[in-house]
Amino acid sequence: MPDMPSNDIADHEDDAPARVRALFISDIHLGTRNAQATALLDLLRTVDAERIYLVGDIVDFWKVKRGPHWPQPHNDVIQKLLRKARKGASIVYIPGNHDEVLRDYCGMQFGGVRLERNCIHVTGKGQRYAVLHGDEFDVVVRTAKWLAFLGDRGYELALWSNAPLNWVRRCFGLGFWSLSAYLKYRVKSAVSFIGSFEEAVASEARRHAADGIICGHIHHAADRMIDGVHYLNCGDWVESCTALVETLDGEMRIVRWPLARPGMVPEFQLPVGAPA
Repeated sequence: MPDMPSNDIADHEDDAPARVRALFISDIHLGTRNAQATALLDLLRTVDAERIYLVGDIVDFWKVKRGPHWPQPHNDVIQKLLRKARKGASIVYIPGNHDEVLRDYCGMQFGGVRLERNCIHVTGKGQRYAVLHGDEFDVVVRTAKWLAFLGDRGYELALWSNAPLNWVRRCFGLGFWSLSAYLKYRVKSAVSFIGSFEEAVASEARRHAADGIICGHIHHAADRMIDGVHYLNCGDWVESCTALVETLDGEMRIVRWPLARPGMVPEFQLPVGAPA
């Protein structure tokens, strides 16, 4: 397994990837400067999944409208996914709020990728998981979209501030620290919002008569039980570089992928079955 992401799309193409039953990825935000496309490419080269679920906010059309940032790795992610579809992987794309323009095409298939508003994933153990992006349960997105746009710009500003802030920290011999992550996970109102969101999403699983639910949207990977419902969140590929996998044994796990940042010690796990 590589220590850090590679910049060459040809790297690892000939390596035997690790096999999993399913891979769940959300909130890549292609088209933005903060999308960690190179790290995601490394994961896609390393993992061979029978099913791939793209759980929303894959392309950030909000940012694309204002002027996209689209370097080669962003193209490579799209091409890699299409290549996996041609090789037989079943790929389902569930649009989120940042790529909601694609919701008009739900029920259709393009290049081997099927668009769905939501779906049910059945594990090897027979457990049923409802899969959706999750913005349906975000009160701000549903009732005050202008405020959601404003919050998105504020989040971009916080992400941008990470670079100069950590340059100063390195001068003092300190490691990487994310202001945007701190604001999300430490501010009392943000913590309250995440808790309410998770409970609302978990209740949706009961409506689908499902054992659990898999979503994204809040950029916060999670794996926990909420009132008997297995709540799983994919996280994001902007800061945390996390995804979900179902192993060949039918176990659901969080994958934490390394991201090359000055002063950051990568921590990740890839629980998978036998190599292909």
